[in-house]
Amino acid sequence: MGRKAKYSYEFKLHCVKEVLSRHQTVEAVSELNGCHHTTLHDWIRFYEKYGKKALLPRKNRIYSLEFKLKVVEAIETNSLSLSQACLEFNIPTKSVIIKWQRSYKKQGIVGLNIKPRGKPKIMQFKRAKKKSNKPLTREEELLLENESLRAELDLLKKFQALIQEDQNKKRKP
Repeated sequence: MGRKAKYSYEFKLHCVKEVLSRHQTVEAVSELNGCHHTTLHDWIRFYEKYGKKALLPRKNRIYSLEFKLKVVEAIETNSLSLSQACLEFNIPTKSVIIKWQRSYKKQGIVGLNIKPRGKPKIMQFKRAKKKSNKPLTREEELLLENESLRAELDLLKKFQALIQEDQNKKRKP
């Protein structure tokens, strides 16, 4: 399930056509239609380079490690701005590249690896032991009692430490 597009394809196309065919300013069209002017600039650039298909809503794409590395290195070696890199490599938003750059700077190539998203497929947790109808052996009874007494002792020690801490606070002022 992808995210919902903020602006529809028809809306984007309408705004771009207003600027390109009717020769209106980007600021006027963006103010009239309620979108940010930099967003409209991006739509126009993508439309001019890739045509109408660039304005279509995009599903969350998964980029390969090689592609990410190519983009990050191109920005560094060619001194591309984020907008230029987005346009050059057909990446919809600058935030994607910013995330790649941070990961690359922090962890190197390993940071650009595809990370699993969402909940893990296999949840790892300890299952409670099933109670059996068999009576416990004397040894098992003693082990359970020992475990219970240790837990009780730990609890009492923590309670004593809290009381001691509280008394120390009262003495200090």
